Amino acid sequence: MPTSCYTVTVRDRIMVAHSLRGEEFGPAQRLHGATYVVEAAFRGPEIDASGVLVDIGRAAAELRDVLAGLDYRNLDESPAFAGRNSTTEAVAQVVGDALGERILAGVLGPHVSALTVTLRESDIAWVSYETGPWDSR
Repeated sequence: MPTSCYTVTVRDRIMVAHSLRGEEFGPAQRLHGATYVVEAAFRGPEIDASGVLVDIGRAAAELRDVLAGLDYRNLDESPAFAGRNSTTEAVAQVVGDALGERILAGVLGPHVSALTVTLRESDIAWVSYETGPWDSR
């Protein structure tokens, strides 16, 4: 029997500066800027009595709150990236884990069971980070 699932996705963007350590990064070893379109896709098998998995306005506000700590910042100076490169994969993980904490705390409702965060560097390149599934809270 197929499994059903709802997905609610919200989108925002951030502009950051950073540099990447390692010869494999070529010119990106120098300080440079990046603009990411950030998508957070909240998934779950049920909706509430109002007919929603997660309130879109609340999801957008929580994403913006998480991104505010990165937006217009030099990620080389951020404690979240101490000792590691702020690659697109690492940024996606930081955002995903922060949203995951909010999901587990019940801030986004009781029915979200998984999350995918996608950072789009351009129209032809992006990275996704998935977290969950979590049991119902």
